[in-house]
Amino acid sequence: MNMELSRRGFLKAAGAGVAATSLGALGFGEAEAAVSALVRPLKLANTTETRNTCTYCSVACGIILYSRGDVRKGERAEITHIEGDADHPTNLGTLCPKGAALKDFVHSPTRLKHPMVRRPGSDRFEQVSWDYALDRIARLMKDDRDANFLATNEAGLPVNRWTTTGMLAASATTNETAWATFKVAKTLGIVGFDNQARV
Repeated sequence: MNMELSRRGFLKAAGAGVAATSLGALGFGEAEAAVSALVRPLKLANTTETRNTCTYCSVACGIILYSRGDVRKGERAEITHIEGDADHPTNLGTLCPKGAALKDFVHSPTRLKHPMVRRPGSDRFEQVSWDYALDRIARLMKDDRDANFLATNEAGLPVNRWTTTGMLAASATTNETAWATFKVAKTLGIVGFDNQARV
């Protein structure tokens, strides 16, 4: 068999052989085994992966949440690590500084976790249930719409406007959710509608 070998190829092969022989002679094979014996298991080895969307801006980057604790067994799941989702088409695993610091946001002692209300004349907020909060919002919206809805303009033309209440929609949603939110706002007659993506 005729094998062609350039001078550069010969020098590369010879250099690699010398390097491997030298490392073996110096005992690096044993050192590698000793280091391998002391390597800790991956910190994410026994965690649950949950894919989600970053909560900050309208880019809607994909993230992976890693948590410990089996909720099915009554344990509380604790988020231990958050990273960008390399399979997500928006960010391909990258995150901005705010997204990279999501774990600190999740574990922040000042993070709002429940609906809060400040009663008239009070100097502090108190926690209320979601049922109370949603019923209160619905009641206030209904009362305001009933009092301020404009079915027609000065010329008598139908306009169906509700101008005293506005809506700011979330930006980290799918196109379908954004479309449905817009339809709800316009069905109610809300004129002042915007999205967090522009804020």
